[in-house]
Amino acid sequence: MHTQEIELDNEILPQVMGIADNNLREVERTCNVSICGSGNRLFVKGTSDSQVNDAIALLHQVKKRVCHGEEFSPQEIPSFRNTDERDVVRAGRKFIRPRNTSQRKYVRSLQKKELTFGIGPAGTGKTYLAVACAVERLQQGAVERIIITRPAVEAGEKLGFLPGDLEEKVDPYLRPIYDALYDFLGVEKVEKLIQKKTIEVAPIAFMRGRTLSNAFILLDEAQNATESQMKMFLTRLGHGSSMAVNGDITQSDLSGPVRSGLRQALYILRRVEGLDVCHFSSADIVRHPMVSRIVQAYENHEANSGGEIHG
Repeated sequence: MHTQEIELDNEILPQVMGIADNNLREVERTCNVSICGSGNRLFVKGTSDSQVNDAIALLHQVKKRVCHGEEFSPQEIPSFRNTDERDVVRAGRKFIRPRNTSQRKYVRSLQKKELTFGIGPAGTGKTYLAVACAVERLQQGAVERIIITRPAVEAGEKLGFLPGDLEEKVDPYLRPIYDALYDFLGVEKVEKLIQKKTIEVAPIAFMRGRTLSNAFILLDEAQNATESQMKMFLTRLGHGSSMAVNGDITQSDLSGPVRSGLRQALYILRRVEGLDVCHFSSADIVRHPMVSRIVQAYENHEANSGGEIHG
C-alpha cells in the first residue's frame, strides 16, 4: 500500500470533508483509495502512487474551492480533475466555475464574443453566469458599466397596466438579476453602483433610442421580447460593448398572435459572423435533481404529443 498525507487548517477541515464526510467518500470512489483522518491531517492510502497522487490533487482542488467560498456538491468533485483555471470567473467576492461542458462553452463565448445567445431551460445557470461575467469585466476595467434588462411581460400582463409605481412594477421581473448581483457584490455595493449609474437594471422598453457603448449588456428572458423589441435591443450595441441574450424558446409568455423575437433572431442571424449560440438542455440543469427530471418529462411530452393532453 502507498500512503500520503495532507494537512489542513482546522477552520476549513469540516468543509473539505463535507457533511458526514461525503466529500471524502466521493474522492475515495473517484480515485479508488481510502482516506482516514487524525486531527487536522488526512491520510490517503492506495495500491499505487498514481492513485494516491490523483486523490491528493483532487483534495487540493476541493480545498481551493472551500477557501474561495465556492459552493459545490460531492457529485461534482470528479469533474474537478478537469479544471481549467482560465474558465474561472472572478466576480466580486465569488469564484465561479462552469459546472459542465455547456456552461464552459457559454462562459468562453461571453469572454470572447461581442454577441452571445444562451438558449435553454431555466436552472442551467445562464443568468447567473452572464451576470458573473459582467461583474468580472467591470472589475477588470474592460467595460464602464453593466446594463441588464428583461421584457416586463409575463402571463399576459403588460407593465403599463400593472398597479403601483415603476419600482413596484419592475421589481418582480428583475428580482433574479438583483439576487445574482447581491450574491457577487453585496447589497450595499450594488446599491451604490446603481446610484452612480454604473449598474442599470430596467425593462427592455427603456433601451429604445440609446446607443450602449463600453458596456456589458444582458437581455434575460429574451423569449418574452417581441420581434420589434428584439431588433431594437440588438441594434443598441455600441463600440466597446458586448451583449448576452438569454432565453428559452419553449417558454414564451407572449399572448395571441405576438411572436417571440428570440426565435426570429436566431433564424435571421444564423449566418452572421462574430456571434455564438450556446445551447443548454435539461441535462445541464444545476438545480435540484428533481428539477431536471421535471423539465425532461415536459420536454418528452411536448415532443411526443405536441403539448396536447389526452385521457
